[in-house]
Amino acid sequence: MRRWTRICGLSLPALLLCVLVGVALGTGSYTVHYAEGFSYLSTDPKSCVNCHIMRDQYDGWQKASHHAVATCSDCHVPHATVPKYLVKAENGYAHSKAFTLQDFSEPIRMRPVSSNILNRNCIECHRDLVNDILGHRAAGNQTTDCVRCHASVGHGPPR
Repeated sequence: MRRWTRICGLSLPALLLCVLVGVALGTGSYTVHYAEGFSYLSTDPKSCVNCHIMRDQYDGWQKASHHAVATCSDCHVPHATVPKYLVKAENGYAHSKAFTLQDFSEPIRMRPVSSNILNRNCIECHRDLVNDILGHRAAGNQTTDCVRCHASVGHGPPR
């Protein structure tokens, strides 16, 4: 039977596990602090410019027609609580991975899932205005791409 050396009352494998968990927790905590991770739980648009790449979108939003009535979260995440935070978590992971590995497109583009959320939110907020349009879509055409015609609404006029 093999005997493990004990350090501070712990066997060597237990000590190594504690060190690895400590390093992971420390690195994770530092990353969340450095990236202002908890700010993403809010609906404050300033949290969206924690990453410098979103500066143009934020500046455009400040000049856009929806600035006084909608925040980033109003348009870009579901309104129900649980789906909102699931999307925020998934987006946070995708964004942090893309920015860490520098594998995002320039200019930044929405993923199809994000585009679908945006369109659903447009329709939800403007149902009274678009109800007749949505009711008269061509057979088989179930897509609605609001920003195709209304691109300057959320982020201001194109530069």
